[in-house]
Amino acid sequence: MTDVKIFLENDAQTVEIGQKLAQRIRPPLTLYLTGELGAGKTTLSRGLIQSLGHKGAVKSPTYTLVEPYELPGVEVYHFDLYRLADPEELEFMGIRDYFSDTSLCIVEWPDRGQGLLPEADLHLHLAYSGAGRELNIHAGSEAGRAVIEQLAE
Repeated sequence: MTDVKIFLENDAQTVEIGQKLAQRIRPPLTLYLTGELGAGKTTLSRGLIQSLGHKGAVKSPTYTLVEPYELPGVEVYHFDLYRLADPEELEFMGIRDYFSDTSLCIVEWPDRGQGLLPEADLHLHLAYSGAGRELNIHAGSEAGRAVIEQLAE
């Protein structure tokens, strides 16, 4: 199984799917989060990051481009590339150093860094669907497929 669709009625269910993902993922892993502004990318990230052990707020790193979280057993890097003017800016910040064997990289707006980012193990796309959201999860690797199979159980 390489794809799964999930309907999310509200923000609470969006956080919950992030929590479920957190229970199933192990580094190294790269997640792409796509969807329109306000579709729930950061809300899903919050559920995931807090479930991995972060106690504080999780905000979108729109202006800083990356927010690091040093958590037990994993380094989480939450990227938001929405305001990235040129993908070459990622080279100047040492983007490749973030994608290591011990890291989980969550990338919002990955299309803005095209050509400089590694392929996603999981691509999560959120789309408006009535009052809720439809989440499409696509596996881009064997590690991603394993996560999807565990989610389906």
